[in-house]
Amino acid sequence: MDQKAPHIDWISQFPGLAGMEAPVRERLTAESTIISVPKGTVIFGPGKAPENLLLLLAGTVRVHQTSESGRDIVLYRVSAGESCVLTTACVLAYEDYLAEGVAETDVQAVAIPRRVFEELIAESPVFRRFVFTAYSRRITDLFFVIEEIAFRRMDIRLAQKLVELPAPGGVIATTHQDLAAELGTAREVVSRQLKEFQRRGWVELARGEIRITDRDALKALHADG
Repeated sequence: MDQKAPHIDWISQFPGLAGMEAPVRERLTAESTIISVPKGTVIFGPGKAPENLLLLLAGTVRVHQTSESGRDIVLYRVSAGESCVLTTACVLAYEDYLAEGVAETDVQAVAIPRRVFEELIAESPVFRRFVFTAYSRRITDLFFVIEEIAFRRMDIRLAQKLVELPAPGGVIATTHQDLAAELGTAREVVSRQLKEFQRRGWVELARGEIRITDRDALKALHADG
């Protein structure tokens, strides 16, 4: 990871830190470091203990877990202005990571050392509220993911994902395996459902891409769900 000199401007990117006590603000900026991580970097992984809490300034980190059978599921993404709930949980509980975080784009982040994090959690009500508010929101999001996987029909979830993904010129550059990871299911399930969508005339399938031919039909299926 490339490192740059810390500066004070980054705090304004996190509204929850507004009103932080001046001594705490000064200490946080003095003892934290701004890091740059290139796309594709594995930022953390199973069996490793977090050394820092990362607050993202730019880019996206994908957090995913791999089962013993080798199946991936995307748990959530961390975007600019957010922190990683898994890192927070591991720092608080002195646990190792159980999932992997990968830089989906070039990433710039603030690295707050574990020692500084622990001391500010104890000393600063503003910092403590910032950390636990972000934590509670992400936990709610994870419950939503669980509910989606457990109770919602796969055809509806797949239709929603196809509508949400970027599709310049009507073409989504993705694989069936990537979609399966996003939806928490097997590649075979996604492939079978995509073939059904193709039979209905909603999509056209090619290697590494999906062409949307009837977006309104996909939206209607999603809306009906």
